[in-house]
Amino acid sequence: MFSHVMIGTNDLERAKSFYDALLGTLGVGPAMVDRHRIFYRTPTGVFAVSLPINGEPATFANGGTVGFACSSPEQAEAWHAAGVAAGGTTCEEPPGVRDGGMGRMYLAYLRDPDGNKLCALHRMG
Repeated sequence: MFSHVMIGTNDLERAKSFYDALLGTLGVGPAMVDRHRIFYRTPTGVFAVSLPINGEPATFANGGTVGFACSSPEQAEAWHAAGVAAGGTTCEEPPGVRDGGMGRMYLAYLRDPDGNKLCALHRMG
């Protein structure tokens, strides 16, 4: 359905350091830098972070979340730990199993240094 997801930052170097560490836990290599943006390319899509093209400050989406698929609860835990160590802040409930209408999931939530809300998700069998 999606070709890519792009979010904003006010500090591209800080964002690259954060996302290189965070996405490295998912097996994604360091970002490619292109002028005012960074790109993480995978076989299933692209995640990008950009300084706003209009020159205004980047702001996070209230109510918005970017979710990253994890292969196990342990990978989601490593993702969360790497994000906190790289300058992110934990948010929502602590990482763990949630039961709901979409089935059992292991979820971990973070806010990146710019305030964007992120989620690691592993669907449990």
